[in-house]
Amino acid sequence: MEEGQTTQILAIITTNRENFAGGGVPIFVAKQKENLQIISSTLEKTLDASAHEVDQETMIIVKH
Repeated sequence: MEEGQTTQILAIITTNRENFAGGGVPIFVAKQKENLQIISSTLEKTLDASAHEVDQETMIIVKH
């Protein structure tokens, strides 16, 4: 990473809301895995950021 460049988590998308307790990042809850992928892709494009899979139930949107 270049000096002065920051990485920021912009959103969390999950199918299991119980894994997260508050915080400073919006959390989107998907009903099923297919919706998880759709929401992640939409946010990735809209926010000009990258989607990363944390596990089968969770994606994060990161701005590099």
